[in-house]
This record gives sequence, structure tokens and C-alpha cells, in this order.
Amino acid sequence: MSNYDIIKPINKRASGQAFEVILKPPSPVSDVAHSITSPPKKRDVSLEDIQKKLEAAENRRRSQEAQVLKVLAEKREHERDVLLKAMEENSNFSKMAEDKLILKMEQNQENREAHRAAMMERLLEKVTQDSSCENHFEIGHCVTMEMVL
Repeated sequence: MSNYDIIKPINKRASGQAFEVILKPPSPVSDVAHSITSPPKKRDVSLEDIQKKLEAAENRRRSQEAQVLKVLAEKREHERDVLLKAMEENSNFSKMAEDKLILKMEQNQENREAHRAAMMERLLEKVTQDSSCENHFEIGHCVTMEMVL
């Protein structure tokens, strides 16, 4: 703070404070590092230096291009992997649904055949009972049975 002469607050607010800083005039014994210097003189740039800079820029451009291509290739590979996984899951689901449907159809076929066999058996019982009833009808001992479908 030795470079500052006066520091006084200007106004206070809820968001903070503002200060006015008044600098001392530079003294003749001040550090040389604090003095304002002219910009460094530009040295002559040779053709070789220009070519090196151009080659370095070209190498950076190639490197960035290669990096972009690498990222794009990784994205494409990831998309392909995701697509293959989705297709595999879809195939597995279709196969499982088909197997489940086939099993259900087989069970329905078995149930239908069992039901048909039971109906045929009851029908045969009814027919045999009716025929035995006809035989016994003459003597009056007929027991009838209703067919249940």
C-alpha cells in the first residue's frame, strides 16, 4: 500500500462498497520494475521460423482433426453396439413370445382333445344307457341320464 496516497470510501451499498484510490506521484528512487517501459522490439522473423510455425500449426490441425475423427468413430461404434443389443433383445423377446404362444396353443389343443374325449365318453354312456333302457323298457325299469355338455 505504499504506492497509494489516500483510500476513502465513496458509497456503501448492500452489495458492497466502492473506494476511490488516489496514487502518489512516482518518486525518482522508485523501483525500475514499476516504471512503464516501451514494448520489446520485434526481431526479424526468418523464413525458417515462419516455416516452423506453419508446420507446427499444420501438425496441431492434423492432431485436432484426428481427435475429432476418433471421437466420431467411437460414437459410431457405440451407436452400432446399442443397435445390435436392441436387435438382440428384440429377437430374444420375439423368440420367447413365440415359444410361449406355441406352448399355450399346445395346451389348448390338449384341453380341447380331452374335452372332446370326455364328451364322447358321456355320449357313449348315454347311448349304452339308452340301449339298455330300451331293453328294460318292456319290463318298466328304465333309468335315464341327461347328457352334460
